Amino acid sequence: MDHNAVMKKQRVTGAIFRGLLVGTVLSAVFAAGFLIRGQVPATAQEKTDQPFTLLAEVKALIESNYLREMPPASDMEYGAIRGYLAELDDPYTFFNDPPVTQSESDVLAGQYGGIGVQVKLNDQGQFVLYPFRDGPAAQAGVQDGDILQAVNGTVLSPGERLDVVDQMLRGEVGDGRGVEIAVLTPDSGDTADYFIEFAVVAVPSVIWRPVTEEPQFGYIQIRQFTSRTPEELRTALAELESQDIRAWILDLRSNSGGLLQESVEVASEFLDGGVVFFEQRRDGETETLASPGGAGLDKTLVVLVNGGTASAAELVAGAIRDQGRGILIGQRTYGKGSVQLIFRLSDGSSVHITSAEWFTPAKTPLAGSGLEPNITTVPADDGRDVELAEAVRFLRETIGVSD
Repeated sequence: MDHNAVMKKQRVTGAIFRGLLVGTVLSAVFAAGFLIRGQVPATAQEKTDQPFTLLAEVKALIESNYLREMPPASDMEYGAIRGYLAELDDPYTFFNDPPVTQSESDVLAGQYGGIGVQVKLNDQGQFVLYPFRDGPAAQAGVQDGDILQAVNGTVLSPGERLDVVDQMLRGEVGDGRGVEIAVLTPDSGDTADYFIEFAVVAVPSVIWRPVTEEPQFGYIQIRQFTSRTPEELRTALAELESQDIRAWILDLRSNSGGLLQESVEVASEFLDGGVVFFEQRRDGETETLASPGGAGLDKTLVVLVNGGTASAAELVAGAIRDQGRGILIGQRTYGKGSVQLIFRLSDGSSVHITSAEWFTPAKTPLAGSGLEPNITTVPADDGRDVELAEAVRFLRETIGVSD
């Protein structure tokens, strides 16, 4: 074995022995009598066929002989769990301590303090507002398509970064905190000033509207697959249908996935049956089918993707592409083709465990390769929505809509 391999083995082995092992497993091991007052019992030494016997021995020896003060027991245990999982060499099987687990829960809850708007940059470099339904901005009177001109009296320059502007419209809730904005309504030319207090904003998983540049096309963005997503999507499709929409643009860019069953329900709205994905587990392969009779079947469809399109979002995009239902526009997707089960542990920590791999209907593996779009675009440095513009161009040519 070469020197690098030896050093790697020593580092991994060291990580394993720096603490205890998985909470419930080690609790059972230690309770069984492997540790008695810091000594390694003879019975423990004899039972070499038992799992984690060496770890129990090392723990006892450390407690009896280590020179310096010991770290908290929980830190030792967490270190051992991470070392144990590292031996699997799977980046998607990992451990989170309680604060990170709680943060994950907060993200999935989809809430933040702000005024509740989505900000987009148009071809003229203007910041366009799309208020969330029933959010603070919508209640104050901000309308879809209003142009944000100033924040707290400071006029926005066309070169300002989109993420910076978005952050200006968020803040801590309470004590009258908020933001003053000046907007222009393009259709009428009217301007208005609003002071909008920050509130806890429940971020919708689905955002929809007719495309500003081409109102005959319905734009539907799915940020993440949550328990609300299928119902929100059905509402979006119904509302856009009532506005004589002729084509769909489904935006899955930067959608990192979410709930699997809900993603299948989303695919079912655009696919009239057929395979959504294949799943390979220890005990064999299964296929998951779309339900027939979806609400988005009768119009031309394009899907926007990028390097942040991952996991369940890739499944939806891959099924639409492989079934010939629509094309993909954007950049190659992330390539996360595995299923993780998340288990919450007794102290509020959690472990993610890879349990299966996914394949598209054409048996294309997602892991490590992702999906290659039918039309590849290069993102603009100034934040302009190149993929949406290409989708509009493609749909205009495909269904015969003139500029």
